[in-house]
Amino acid sequence: MPDTIISWDDALATATAETDIAAGLRRRGVVHRVGDGVALVNGLDDVGSEELVRFDSGALGIAYDLREDETGIIVLTNAKDVGEGEGVVGLGRLPDIPVGPACLGRIVDPVGRPMDEGPPLSAVERLPLFRPAPEIHERKRVDATLQTGVMAIDGAIPIGRGQRELIIGDRNVGKTALALDIIAAQHKEDVACVYVVIGQPMARVLLLRDTLARAGCLENTAIIAADASAAPGMQYLAPYAGMSTAEWFRDQSGHALIIYDDLSKHADAYRELALLLERPPGREAYPGDIFYVHSELLERCAARRPDKGGGSVTAFPIVETTDGDIASYIPTNLISITDGQIYLDTARFDRNQRPAIDIGRSVSRIGSVAQPPAMRKAARNLRIQLARFESMESLTRVGLEMDVAMAANLRRGSCLREMLRQERLRPRGFAEQVIALTAIAGDWLGDLPITRVRPVIDALLSLGADENPEILNSLNEGQVPADGWDETLRGLMDRAKMVGGAS
Repeated sequence: MPDTIISWDDALATATAETDIAAGLRRRGVVHRVGDGVALVNGLDDVGSEELVRFDSGALGIAYDLREDETGIIVLTNAKDVGEGEGVVGLGRLPDIPVGPACLGRIVDPVGRPMDEGPPLSAVERLPLFRPAPEIHERKRVDATLQTGVMAIDGAIPIGRGQRELIIGDRNVGKTALALDIIAAQHKEDVACVYVVIGQPMARVLLLRDTLARAGCLENTAIIAADASAAPGMQYLAPYAGMSTAEWFRDQSGHALIIYDDLSKHADAYRELALLLERPPGREAYPGDIFYVHSELLERCAARRPDKGGGSVTAFPIVETTDGDIASYIPTNLISITDGQIYLDTARFDRNQRPAIDIGRSVSRIGSVAQPPAMRKAARNLRIQLARFESMESLTRVGLEMDVAMAANLRRGSCLREMLRQERLRPRGFAEQVIALTAIAGDWLGDLPITRVRPVIDALLSLGADENPEILNSLNEGQVPADGWDETLRGLMDRAKMVGGAS
């Protein structure tokens, strides 16, 4: 016989305390049709737009299409377990995600469930996925530099903190590689990174994580993944989850960078949901509000005024084109929404010019405002030099005779193109970029063979760091060193040629 005897009164009191009477009185709906990640429900009259709902099977969904006689539900989890006749109840809250430093280094889905081997997130704060963009009076001018570590971008397509810069190009031209290079250039405790993966195979997500780990930047990056096997609703929510994760760092007066890989697949998932919910199709079968969906998402990126909390969120959405057609529907929309685009060219990629950035077709609408003074001075003619070089190079292919001046310009252009080539996950500091651009523009390299350009520049940087570290420190901080700094470094060039030529 047990030592402790529980009375009927105590048992009744315990059962009463554990009973949720309100749940029994809550309005419930019934699924009358389900399939392909969408459920149509009757009787859920008091549910709000985008409110979370729970099915009797335990699956989660959001109320997305509120009609007079039924409610269209986007099923997020366990869609295969949802059946006709099943009960549905509203949860009275919007979808949210755990945020904070605990997200860094982890892979989670758009509702915060771990997709790696780690434990559930222990974050105490959650943010809703759908949040309003900062008001106009909260924003400040985008004028602080976001260093990407890619010379072609920092020199010719400068990016500012709070900007939205599109990465656009065909399949397999290095869009994801460029995004990872930009993440690798961010310093810990300065810019937190969020990588959103939409509709990619899970093997690619794991490869992405391993690449970030090898580069030493996984601990500064949160990965929000809705892989190819995820429901269309999860793929639709993924960029919103990533944005809320990035906004938490902004709300702490910090800076965040977010990559959307890619919004083409996000648009496809939204189109699939809209068609399943029987919404009227528009151009290319996309719903008419696809422009609003992407503009509302990207409008949340901004730099805030210091008196409004400061901080910023910078976005690099990726969009895939077909045969270089940037005039198709989704690329055209995103080009008009963002503050510029980085265009990756297939022909350059095939010629092993990587990153394969077509500087002539790329643009940053922020311009040189976001460039440090030293970089602005060194790169002021970079676009002109490259355009002139490519024009002259095309003429030489048809047998045009060259004079001395034209040969010198071709040689400098070849040196410049060689320096714009960059190894994967090797970000370049401002000092390296400024000195390389100054050396090429000033013709410090002379008749040096192209194969020796990079070793000589590396040797010059090494000598400068040993003998004049204050010059490199000033350049890395974005400042112009004291007068005569360039002549000081030019005086080291002969020794650099000897060291670089022997390496």
